Amino acid sequence: MAVYTLAFLTYIAEWIFGSRSKVGRTAASLTTTARSAAPAVTVKSAGTTTTLERPKVVTRVAAGTRDVPDGPGAAGGTYKGDLYGRIAIALSIVGFLVHAAGVVTRALSVQRAPWGNMYEFNVTFSCVATGVYLAFLLARQKVRWIGLPLTTVVLLDLGVAVTVLYTESAQLVPALQSYWMWIHVSTAILCGAVFYLGAVTTVLYLVRDSYENKVALGGQPGAFARSVLERLPASASLDKFAYRINAAVFPLWTFTIIAGAIWAGDSWGRYWGWDPKETWAFITWVAYACYLHARATAGWKGRKAAYLALIAFGCWLFNYYGVNIFVTSKHSYSGV
Repeated sequence: MAVYTLAFLTYIAEWIFGSRSKVGRTAASLTTTARSAAPAVTVKSAGTTTTLERPKVVTRVAAGTRDVPDGPGAAGGTYKGDLYGRIAIALSIVGFLVHAAGVVTRALSVQRAPWGNMYEFNVTFSCVATGVYLAFLLARQKVRWIGLPLTTVVLLDLGVAVTVLYTESAQLVPALQSYWMWIHVSTAILCGAVFYLGAVTTVLYLVRDSYENKVALGGQPGAFARSVLERLPASASLDKFAYRINAAVFPLWTFTIIAGAIWAGDSWGRYWGWDPKETWAFITWVAYACYLHARATAGWKGRKAAYLALIAFGCWLFNYYGVNIFVTSKHSYSGV
């Protein structure tokens, strides 16, 4: 947590010391694009063509079709801003390595998969989420803007784990002593980490889309909005990125549910019993299926589909926290 805290502070420094001039140029290009979208009126007279002044009308188009350039990212372009960004990534890597070592040593201490209760699940989940983020960076994806919200959630997640959810190392009941523990729960953790990144991107899409609408309609956003939101990718880019990662991980979530059913058949003698955990896993699957279907339908792109994505992630969160804490089920083995 100490290393992640340093990364968190350095990500903030990256945003603070980013280039204001580049942000200003992006804002100017946004305004120019919005104005150029208005059609010109031409009148032919005596063999010549006269172009009249453009009417000041802005038409709101569907998400993904507005011609808005991506912002320069969290690093605004200055040497100092980019330097802080590189330091933040280096600290994130160090934090991830220490974090992963903690997960491994927990596994060695219990001689089993290190995700048998909510404490272990929380620690492993935040580790995997950081690993997925770093994997995107390794693949040269321009996703450094996720770094700040990611480290924020990782710190909160670990803080809750070590204070509220901490559980001493212990063996699990016989029903959980299965190789399916490695398969079913590990895929659930990976899916949750990717769903989280998709949810963060969706929230940023909604904020950035509102900002672009305001600029397109001639509004004047405040200095804070310009300095922060202009560094993000365009709303169309955020929308596309969120859709792609949610669509990519959805088949794995389907496999997670199937693997759980097979494990239930081995342990309890039935594949499906509408246990609260099973029910909410299925509800989450349905919610994401509705989102993907809506996102592929022209009338439900953009903000409407984004709201569905957030509802789906809310179902995943309730399946993880709500069911474990507030509902008694066959999945309740170690309290929290």
